[in-house]
Amino acid sequence: MELENNRLLLNQVSLGKELPNWSIEGVFDDSVPEVQDFRGTPLLILFFNLSCPGCLGRAIPYANGLIVDEKININVVGIHSNFNGADFSAEEFAKAQKEFYIRFPIFRDANFDTTFLNFGAGGSPHWILIDADGIVRYSIFGSDPNNALLRLDYMIDILQNEQGTL
Repeated sequence: MELENNRLLLNQVSLGKELPNWSIEGVFDDSVPEVQDFRGTPLLILFFNLSCPGCLGRAIPYANGLIVDEKININVVGIHSNFNGADFSAEEFAKAQKEFYIRFPIFRDANFDTTFLNFGAGGSPHWILIDADGIVRYSIFGSDPNNALLRLDYMIDILQNEQGTL
């Protein structure tokens, strides 16, 4: 771990800087992508938890909507983080994937919360928006449609207009 003034640097994500690599594991024996695999198309990371009502009721449906919207070209990756330490089985993930129609790839955070902490997530759901060049453009906690999700819509629209990639 990096230290600065004798303090751990847990939040390794800075707006305007390149996204560092994550520490994630497959849920369904999937191959685990590297952050760099998403270069060329914007990426939205959703930190979620299967026991989080805001994740299940608002964040996952929002992310699914981005996947099916033909006007938007964005990758979405879900990282299940368990900062409370409870574990979920592959069967529970499969049940949730079916019940909530999860249309984006989902992975487990290494050691329950490694990437969550390293990326400075504020809880679940937490979103990080990366542009096509791998630069962090936005980070926000929450799933309120009149706050976090509205702001995400705005930031995605800005990327679409700036980069012409969406």
